[in-house]
Amino acid sequence: MYNKNIIWHKHNITKERRAKEKQQISCVLWFTGLSGSGKSTIANALESRLVEMKKHTYLLDGDNIRAGLNQDLTFSDKDRTENIRRIGEVSKLFVDAGLIVLTAFISPFREDRKKVRDLFNKNEFIEIFVNSSLKTCELRDPKGLYRKAREGKISNFTGVSSPYEIPKNAEIVLNTDDFNIDENVEKVVNFLKNNGYIG
Repeated sequence: MYNKNIIWHKHNITKERRAKEKQQISCVLWFTGLSGSGKSTIANALESRLVEMKKHTYLLDGDNIRAGLNQDLTFSDKDRTENIRRIGEVSKLFVDAGLIVLTAFISPFREDRKKVRDLFNKNEFIEIFVNSSLKTCELRDPKGLYRKAREGKISNFTGVSSPYEIPKNAEIVLNTDDFNIDENVEKVVNFLKNNGYIG
């Protein structure tokens, strides 16, 4: 909620003009899923594909953000909520800049994701559920986090000692158990083309 002494300053250049100059419709592609599901991998590959198509993008990744902007936050439920709130606000600024924003965050709680969605105009927020079984994620375990969580060395770990709330109405569902990176990237690109975000 704004302080009463804060007055929103309206800019001459609009979001629509910025997006038009870039020949795309700005939006946020919100990748959510368990650790190890493939969020960052797919988002990274997708951004490369979009840049090859001359689209203007920016990728926000969970670990990278926690290394800087959100380095003061823990993994408690309260701080997870604040982590996602901040990312939502940053994403909104990038969408206002006319960019296609890709975010890769576990973002385990439905209410937190809904609050971010509510920051955006209709069709600007595209929730992408990266659906991979817990078993598969643990087998991958690229950072060794599941092993540490099972050993009790990490508390509040999503999927082990903290819940993950599966999206009920995600715009896109990617299955990383049965489909490879390229197939999942193609699914998102086709969604963006079919809905007019990119030409």
